[in-house]
Amino acid sequence: MKSAVETLNPTRVRLTVEVPFEELKDSLDAAYKKINQQVTVKGFRKGKIPARVIDQRFGRGAVLEEAVNDALPKFYTEAVNEGELNVLGQPEVDIKELKDGELLSFTAEVDIRPEIEIPDYSGIEVTVDAVEVTDEDVDKSVEQLRDRFATTNVVERAAAAGDVVSIDLEAKVDGEVLPDGVANDVSYTIGSGELLDGIDEAVIGLEAGGEATFTSELKGGAAEGKPAEVTVKVLTVSARELPELDDDFAQTASEFDTLDELKADSRKRLENMKQYDQATQAQERVLEELLKLAEVPIPEKLLADEINTRKHNLEHHQLGQMGLDLAKYLEIQGKTEEEFEEETKDQAVKGIKTQFILDELVNKEKLNVSQEELTEHLMRRAQSSGMSPDQFAQAVVEGGQVPMLVGEVARGKALAVVVESAKVVDTNGETVDLEDDEDEAAEAAEGAETVEAATPADDASAADGEQGDEAKAGKTDA
Repeated sequence: MKSAVETLNPTRVRLTVEVPFEELKDSLDAAYKKINQQVTVKGFRKGKIPARVIDQRFGRGAVLEEAVNDALPKFYTEAVNEGELNVLGQPEVDIKELKDGELLSFTAEVDIRPEIEIPDYSGIEVTVDAVEVTDEDVDKSVEQLRDRFATTNVVERAAAAGDVVSIDLEAKVDGEVLPDGVANDVSYTIGSGELLDGIDEAVIGLEAGGEATFTSELKGGAAEGKPAEVTVKVLTVSARELPELDDDFAQTASEFDTLDELKADSRKRLENMKQYDQATQAQERVLEELLKLAEVPIPEKLLADEINTRKHNLEHHQLGQMGLDLAKYLEIQGKTEEEFEEETKDQAVKGIKTQFILDELVNKEKLNVSQEELTEHLMRRAQSSGMSPDQFAQAVVEGGQVPMLVGEVARGKALAVVVESAKVVDTNGETVDLEDDEDEAAEAAEGAETVEAATPADDASAADGEQGDEAKAGKTDA
């Protein structure tokens, strides 16, 4: 076999391959055997039909086509290895010549990883938010805990903001009660914004047994988005009572004996959260600066695949779970379709650039992933996905996504190397000493490749799946 590589651009090549016909012998034998098992010829036992009879009955061309389809992946892979190419995705194969008994010639165009020059990143400087926890922050945290322990008691007075009311609702459109427009004994906290627009104004001032009618745009159901005439009847009014902020509350709501101990723990928790946010912010901003320094050509087909993958995941995973379609999502976000397309493209470009640069850093720094690091990362991903570690691990193995997870950890380690060399200061001008948390760095690197909100361990993105079964050149017509 002979092969030659022609560079079409920095991210795409054309392979030209010539194969002497004798090298197709194994594939020809396999083709005759396969056809033998699929067809029946009178006078011959199944599987015992001579090759000349198959040629006469079904045509030599059918045999050649089967043989070529069987052989192409092997010859393509040999050519890739011979050219020492780092290919991305599937090739576009074109049979140029097939002379029975003489020669097979084909071309294969395929995207490749571009050669990337890793820039000097030692001078990167970023500023992050300072870790500051105020007394007001602590008080707010304690108040949120206090709110969870509130009790309700029915009162004989008009409803006011903050009260919990039990109500009946009836919605009409064009004077007709909707099939799904009646709801009874609904519990609603006035001011929570969890029901229809206008309901707060309607129920405030009503006592038990009182009714009011208001107009509101329906948020769901068969008449979603239409203005409806809604009648609300108050069944009961209950006042929420918050527990006293004292040592008894601390003992009821926590493992602490005093309110001061509870507040001290709340402060510590808030500090830890802000330190984590600060570290994540530093990693994201260092990554942004690194991306600005490097020139990275983007393969067009890979970019198109990545954009389509992101749109598919958004529409069929994230929005589907929320009961939204793309049009409604764009309306809520206040974006046009053109703005959404441009934003998705920018995110895809950033994701591909991130992966290319960090993968190159992994190779340059000779970073390896240990079993312990992989297991720890898998546990964190399982926790964020809401699955048990065993369930998540099984899904990863069955989906062939172990290499993807290994790549995430390795890229996290590469980003950690860059962060470690960067100068990070907070908004107070103080130098920030970041702990070397490679899993947080992996999340920062991975976050650059997600749409709006990531879906846990779902379809591998086009950028993640680029090292797929590149040997499968696919079916061709001989």
